[in-house]
Amino acid sequence: MTKGAWIAAALAAFVIGISPLPTRAQEAPAADWPMYSRDLSSTRFSPLRQINTTNVSKLTQAWAYAMRPGGVGPESGAYSEVTPIVVRGVMYFPAGDKIVALDGDTGGEIWTYKLKTGLASSRGVAYWPGSKRDPARIFFASGHKIVALDAANGKPAAGFGMNGEITLKVPFAEVPTIYKNVLIIGANEYGPGEEHLHPQDEVAKGIPGDSRAFDARTGKELWDFHSVPHPGETGNNTWAGDAWKDRTGSNVWSITMSVDAKRGIVYMPIGGPAANYYGGDRAGDNLFSNTLVAVDANTGKLKWYFQTVHHELWDFDLPPEPALIDITRNGKKIPVVVQTGKSAYMFILNRVTGKSVFGVEERPVPKGNVPTEVYSPTQPFPLKPPPLARVDFKLSDMVTADDTTAQHAQACHALWDKVGGFYNEGPFTPWLYNPPNDPHPKISLIFPGATGGANWGGTASDPANGYVIVNMQNQGALGWISNNPKYKPGADNGDLLPYDRGTNAEFPGQYAQFDAIARDANGKSLGSWPCQKPPWETLVAVNANTGDVAWQVPLGITEGLPPEKQNTGRPGAFAGPIVTAGGLVFIGATGDNMFRAFDERAGKMLWSVHMPYQATAVPMTYQGRSGKQYVVIMDAGAAFGARGHAGPGPQLLVFALP
Repeated sequence: MTKGAWIAAALAAFVIGISPLPTRAQEAPAADWPMYSRDLSSTRFSPLRQINTTNVSKLTQAWAYAMRPGGVGPESGAYSEVTPIVVRGVMYFPAGDKIVALDGDTGGEIWTYKLKTGLASSRGVAYWPGSKRDPARIFFASGHKIVALDAANGKPAAGFGMNGEITLKVPFAEVPTIYKNVLIIGANEYGPGEEHLHPQDEVAKGIPGDSRAFDARTGKELWDFHSVPHPGETGNNTWAGDAWKDRTGSNVWSITMSVDAKRGIVYMPIGGPAANYYGGDRAGDNLFSNTLVAVDANTGKLKWYFQTVHHELWDFDLPPEPALIDITRNGKKIPVVVQTGKSAYMFILNRVTGKSVFGVEERPVPKGNVPTEVYSPTQPFPLKPPPLARVDFKLSDMVTADDTTAQHAQACHALWDKVGGFYNEGPFTPWLYNPPNDPHPKISLIFPGATGGANWGGTASDPANGYVIVNMQNQGALGWISNNPKYKPGADNGDLLPYDRGTNAEFPGQYAQFDAIARDANGKSLGSWPCQKPPWETLVAVNANTGDVAWQVPLGITEGLPPEKQNTGRPGAFAGPIVTAGGLVFIGATGDNMFRAFDERAGKMLWSVHMPYQATAVPMTYQGRSGKQYVVIMDAGAAFGARGHAGPGPQLLVFALP
């Protein structure tokens, strides 16, 4: 068969096979991965079991798709955090400035849609099964636009907005959530390929972070939820005076949202307010920042909320969407929502009421010394599970020669001795204040650091046994608060804030990690390694029925160490896991360029493959029309870096049993 005839036949078969997906995501065909986290409950659980614990070691690459053919050239597709979706054997995903539909068994191209301007989301697309009058659609974000394409041919969807597009006042860069005919999105300060419009480290006022919903058929706006409450709305009194007005940040920047399809409830993980590290201009708890908010999916009306961090000062926001599962406790079935975040805590809440299943305690936390700052005296701590990543540090936690090398341990101690030690008082240690140009700054050491804990990669959940699996980074951040050099006392400073993260030549501020350069016997750099004892990244399974940690293992290796020391865990990349009925957990998300499979019950690694780049994307799995199960990962992580890199370039890698 010629290529053209094959494509025509595949397209015809696809069109004939279209029928609306069931509303309940749990009822989606087992073969499919029809949305970013597979289902509206964001479980990332696949019922497929063809690949299982007995045969996963035989996985081999089946095919690959080059995001940027040739490995060099324009930046289109140069970096990607994409997780594809698959519906009835057809795979859809964004690739830089285009959207592609491929045959799931062969990788053969069915159609391509190229954007006239800008880039598509670097995360993924959404599928809508259609209505009586409208065929199935693929939705994606592109900066200030939401675009709808006909799923069968990739052409702009008739009837949606203007020529298949609607314009957004506030950009969105992630994946729309679709419940019935309601398309729900969060907000970003910038879209793909755009510059930051309002840098959070300098100003607090700007574009709002409201969540919005649109009719998936017409594009008409249905509702707008104020993530910073207006006067008269619940939570407005948690902002002193007019601090709520024009406040930017406090947005759902997670890749997608979760929906209880049976009850019609949307769960929105709202991030922190601007500015990230100074809140003297916003006294109060600052709802709904750092808050899981439940709203009616059809109207956007508030049902309940749970704030995980009061008066945010650490960038401990909620990047991942929560997971919805049912657990059994004291013989009773409880519908729960499980939320993780950068703070390293996991909150397990009744998803109907918002009440904690295992209890939450408000505990006193240390107070800082930043002028005009208003600190929250307490923060919420779940009684179960325990912290899933490091939340404190003392000198005895410093890495030793037995952990890594004598040279690396010495470099870490030199870093400590240079300033007479770092300041840490346990969870929610504040950033200390230092005057500008202070040659001896008092530096805070915060755990977790700026990247978490858990980042946007989120969790995977097994509804059958209640296991919730998450990868956690154990990296510390160094920094302090100082006078903002752009702020002029007594002058009209507009929206500039008087204090911000401090910098100097040796310690560049909060984004400085608690790392030191490691070198081999010849003095060659092996890269920066964390200065606290390993593990530096872990894969953790929590039994949500009991709140206990079922198992915890290091995730990733440090290849510059001797083999007996390499199992350190290796941070450096983001993303999260998936879990399958075959008893497997698949995950990339490490700085060692590996893709791995673990035994879900015991946490034992069963398979791994080394890739050219970091897998900074959530994997997925599906069954092709051939009946074969595939596992997919986007190999296009941060290690790719600059244009013109000599190599294969970012690739979508697809694995299967031989």
